[in-house]
Amino acid sequence: MIAAEDFCSELEGRGFHFASGVPCSFFGGPIAHLSRTPGRYVPAANEGGALATAAGAALAGRRSYVMLQNSGLGNLVNPLTSLVMTYRIPVLTFVSLRGWPDPAQDEPQHEVMGTKTIPLLEMFGLPHWLLRADSDAKHFAEILTAAEEAVAAGEAPFVLVEKGAVGKCPATAEERDDRLDSHEVVQLLTELADEAPIVATTGYTGRELFGVSDRPANFYMQGSMGHASSIALGVALADPDRTVVILDGDGAALMHMGTLSVIADQAPANLVHVVLDNGIHESTGGQSTTSGRTRLEEVAAAAGYRSAVRCQTLDEVREQFTAARQSPGPHLRLIPTRARSGPMPPRATATHSPEAMRDRFSAALVASSGSA
Repeated sequence: MIAAEDFCSELEGRGFHFASGVPCSFFGGPIAHLSRTPGRYVPAANEGGALATAAGAALAGRRSYVMLQNSGLGNLVNPLTSLVMTYRIPVLTFVSLRGWPDPAQDEPQHEVMGTKTIPLLEMFGLPHWLLRADSDAKHFAEILTAAEEAVAAGEAPFVLVEKGAVGKCPATAEERDDRLDSHEVVQLLTELADEAPIVATTGYTGRELFGVSDRPANFYMQGSMGHASSIALGVALADPDRTVVILDGDGAALMHMGTLSVIADQAPANLVHVVLDNGIHESTGGQSTTSGRTRLEEVAAAAGYRSAVRCQTLDEVREQFTAARQSPGPHLRLIPTRARSGPMPPRATATHSPEAMRDRFSAALVASSGSA
């Protein structure tokens, strides 16, 4: 294992002073370490944006690297192939290997990309090396030396990182006692939603909903971060007479913020979009999002939502959610929440297979078709 501080200092010693990425628990240590010094790490909204940002820094003469999870590799393919590879912009990318070598040892959403990460890089002809959990500093240095040669040749090298290869260090998150407890918020929302279908984003949000009230009308999104709102939009447009609820997180909403514009353009009157905003990517280690500067309710209002309100108390949540269900939408309700504490419920896949969740959710939609 390479200590997080040593991982960063080895890269910095070789002139890699600019980093960007999307949080993964495998890289929680380096991201936390870099984030203590302003300007050393850019938290990107999505993986493609991280690569493009690093490419821009490289064009300006700075050696750059990116850290991301292989489940987000799909978001990287377009700027990788049409920007970095086409223009031969040298950017070093670190990718965590979820769902590898044995997909059965990880969550179902990592199975496909876990087995396809290495073949995908080979298909593109990209140089890559494997940093294993038992790698030491000497082996890491050897990998970086080889990667530097690829960078010097204008290539885009990849280092694939096994679980446990890089050490952890605690992320620093601001304590906010003025925010609501997410568990209490989710309990209230499930009561207010009644029989309406709820599409919950990936990570702790979906797990919390599963722990509070598991029901067929809940769709727990595994992976595909940032797309809960698009899934719910499709559900809402398929049956305009049925209320549909999105249970989103700030990091997920920011990842594909353009969907807010699409929702507003399609104007589904039956859609209620709830965003739990705790300011961090909690399930990957508490790395900060950019919601501290971007007020998502104002973005939704500017995009064209019928209403977009920040709710500071449980009474406001009850009042504003009820009002949203009783008037044409789309509506957004942003709820500032604290970082979660205590044990988290298991993922829904602990008891339901993805196919079973699909089938029961579809059946619930058919049964409620045309209902309010």
